[in-house]
Amino acid sequence: MQIQLKKFLPHIYAIIIFLVIVLVYFSPLLSGKALSQHDILQWQGASKEISDFRARYHTEPLWTGSMFCGMPAYQISVVYPSNLVRYVNDVLFLWLPAPASYIFLMMLGFYLLLISLKTDFRLAIAGAIAFALSSYHAVIIVAGHNSKAHALAIVPLLFAGILMTYRGKFLSGGIITALALALEILANHLQITYYAFMILIILIICELIRALKQKTLPAFIKSSLVLLFAAILGILPNTTNLWSTYEYGKYSTRSQSELTGKKVSSGLDKDYVLQYSYGITETFTLLIPRFKGGASMESLGTGSDTYKALKDNNVPEQQARSFISGVPLYFGDLYSTSGPSYAGAVIVFLFVLGLFVVKGEIKWWLLTAVLLSVMLAWGRNFLLLTDIFFDHFPAYNKFRAVSMIMTIAEFCVPLLGILAFKKITDGSLNEKEIFKYVKWSLYIVGGFCLLNMLIPGIFSSDFTAQSDEQLKDYPWLVNAIRSDRANAVRMDSLRSLFFILASAGLIWAFVKKKIKDVSNVFFILAMLILIDMWTVSKRYLNDDNFVKKSKAEQPFQPTQADLQIQQDPDPDFRVMNTTVSTFNDASTSYYHKSIGGYHGAKLKRYQELVENQISKNNQSVMNMLNTKYFIFEPKKGEPPIAQLNPGACGSVWFVKEFKMVANADSEINALSKFDPKQSVFIDQRFKDYMNGFNPNFDSAGTIKLLSYLPNDLQYESTCSAEQFAVFSEIYYDKGWNAYVDGKQLPYIRVNYVLRGMRIPAGNHKIEFKFEPTVYITGEKISLASSAILILLFAGVLFLEIKKSKG
Repeated sequence: MQIQLKKFLPHIYAIIIFLVIVLVYFSPLLSGKALSQHDILQWQGASKEISDFRARYHTEPLWTGSMFCGMPAYQISVVYPSNLVRYVNDVLFLWLPAPASYIFLMMLGFYLLLISLKTDFRLAIAGAIAFALSSYHAVIIVAGHNSKAHALAIVPLLFAGILMTYRGKFLSGGIITALALALEILANHLQITYYAFMILIILIICELIRALKQKTLPAFIKSSLVLLFAAILGILPNTTNLWSTYEYGKYSTRSQSELTGKKVSSGLDKDYVLQYSYGITETFTLLIPRFKGGASMESLGTGSDTYKALKDNNVPEQQARSFISGVPLYFGDLYSTSGPSYAGAVIVFLFVLGLFVVKGEIKWWLLTAVLLSVMLAWGRNFLLLTDIFFDHFPAYNKFRAVSMIMTIAEFCVPLLGILAFKKITDGSLNEKEIFKYVKWSLYIVGGFCLLNMLIPGIFSSDFTAQSDEQLKDYPWLVNAIRSDRANAVRMDSLRSLFFILASAGLIWAFVKKKIKDVSNVFFILAMLILIDMWTVSKRYLNDDNFVKKSKAEQPFQPTQADLQIQQDPDPDFRVMNTTVSTFNDASTSYYHKSIGGYHGAKLKRYQELVENQISKNNQSVMNMLNTKYFIFEPKKGEPPIAQLNPGACGSVWFVKEFKMVANADSEINALSKFDPKQSVFIDQRFKDYMNGFNPNFDSAGTIKLLSYLPNDLQYESTCSAEQFAVFSEIYYDKGWNAYVDGKQLPYIRVNYVLRGMRIPAGNHKIEFKFEPTVYITGEKISLASSAILILLFAGVLFLEIKKSKG
């Protein structure tokens, strides 16, 4: 069987072009550098204990003691070796280094989506560039949101399979959908996957309406059933991840609190969710990148009004240049931002044109999705819609940063824009129609840019920002910055207008046959898009963001305090670092077991302990958490030092008495004043466990930790009578099992977050092992289902290749 190579050459050319773009854009990666990403630095701190364990024992610990006194590793760093789909992911990445691999896959996925919609491969290349080089993608990569970028890269491939299925390609469409869904979930960013599901719901509704109109309901039902089967095939390989996340979610900050003083919610607090709400007019950053000034800190030149004001007020040259390297230009509604969601002036122009020239359900699908995305991104600025989704749409309240839903618009706008250009060039419209619709689009989009260029404040408020309050003592400087904000809006409006006119001119030249070869038209469009998107994205992701690889691999240099603490031979104690944001920074976890850390879904009970007790500097609670060292600065600017806490309770101890409390409120309040070495508080729900226990404290009894691993803690006890032991370990009964001399025995939660256990008289070996059923059982299901999925995909691919032989 011979395959006609000619049929595949266009796709090979496309892949080569994508590779060239990413390798040039990320050229520092080829010279031995690495991208400095905030969240990746934090992840390196959070996952250090996990990765060290994995490297030493070649298995997963599934738990880490390095953050928040202990938590499951499911949402930090876990390898699921039984999910064979991960090898497919490596192939799609072409083994490129991250984050270049994400941008490459974005281009490849969007290209395949457009090809599935019968788009010329040259136009599909232009569309792929438009989608992948969005400034939003540059911004999230710099921030270190790699899993988000990964998940976004799979979305186009997922919808390629779905649309193919609804167009009657049941076999190939169904298997692509299944594989893409498996890859999407593997990326492990459920918020992006959730948004993809929202787009899918809109698509299904539009397809149903089409089927009813065209009286093809049986075909719609058949396609939907194929997709349902594909969804099952795609979900099963990720059983371990999804099951563990679901189980853990019921105990994380995404769950409902047991404290009666808390707002009743099955998800996150609404104020927390809506912190990052888009301003209504901020939506226009899709068209004009600096419509709201750009990033919270932008670099300006010596020709700026800010620099001139600094010099006029006798600010030294070095200080003036330092200040203009990061000026607070942003004046939107967000508390802070690393850059705008710029979809491209060329693309937005084509999107508006698409509203006129593209017909059928695909236009209404994409338009509805864009409008919903934009309005939900407004968050607290459009509570009428936000409240409906937050209170009634399943799981919507589990996710924070509503502005992230703009990713839907970032996907849909270029898709409709490229389909519009396809319509212009495929000969289905006459010259009069094309010029009429281009003129209307030019009036709308170009006119908006022209107005903002001539009167930059007409839609951009008065250029006042929250950051101005910090400079209120320097009104001359604030006025200069506001002037530069206006100039930023003016210049970017002019910039967008140029690209819009160039795009309109390209269409005119094609229709008037000034450019006769459509290949040249597609090439010019691709170059316009590339220049447009590249230059804006480079503002936020450029060579300055790269550092030496050695620095990236050793992100945190130990201080003298760290080195001092590391001399302690005790295998298990905790550290509170007050020189950083203790509960929003994971750098301490790189070297120690921290009572703090950095994570968006920590255990809810621990977060409540932080809010109600630790934040109030309750020393008794610090002691029960075995906080053996405090790191602090003696004076501002001086090197941090480590101070030993002699009151730390240790890893485990016997208590003299226990006190039953009525509920969660009583338990957490009881911790306000107590001696953890003497007393322990137990929720009334565990009273049956304590039945028959008669406190007979053995002052000579001992219990101590023998060895520590994050998932295996071994102790030894000696006592003349039954004792009650408190273990300074976080209670999580969905996996932690207790054994006494090899026999599994029950234990309970005490002091709101810790573990407590009755210890029999005599000499005993006690062991706590983390053995979550979700992982053990889930991996078996993942292995079998991922193997089936890959075999089915290989079979379908074979059949498709067989069809294509010459």
